[in-house]
Amino acid sequence: MTNDSRPVAVFDLDNTLADTAHRQRFLRTRPRDWDGFFAAAPQDPPLAEGIALALRTAEECELVYLTGRPARCRRDTLDWLAAHGLPEGRLYMRSNGDRRPARVTKLELLRELARGREVRVLVDDDELVCQDAERAGFTVVRAHWASPSADLKDAQEREGRT
Repeated sequence: MTNDSRPVAVFDLDNTLADTAHRQRFLRTRPRDWDGFFAAAPQDPPLAEGIALALRTAEECELVYLTGRPARCRRDTLDWLAAHGLPEGRLYMRSNGDRRPARVTKLELLRELARGREVRVLVDDDELVCQDAERAGFTVVRAHWASPSADLKDAQEREGRT
């Protein structure tokens, strides 16, 4: 049950809660194999530091999950969150045809959430998302616990895919 008086904490998924290293190979091909990349997401290992932070944060906040994954991955994503013991929470995903950069789509949603609730923190691995969120006045925790991926960064910024 949602307690609307609690603040929200917004968590990214890829390379914040879920380790995408095993599926980076799909981003190195030309053209990129997006179907393969997203089909492999259910096998993502959890990132222990991100999971632990989410569980601690859930003691005081309602968790909201915000991902650049396309909406067609919703069932797999919800199943992954449940399988790794994460609390239920609203899941915001990119519409299947939305190709705007992650920093644009995520900041838009943060502002929308902040209109009705306190947004306590955003936890994300994307430096551009983090910078823009901080400039907009949000508290940010940078998820530096996953190996950075130049291919994923390019996909987030240039292709608006994740």
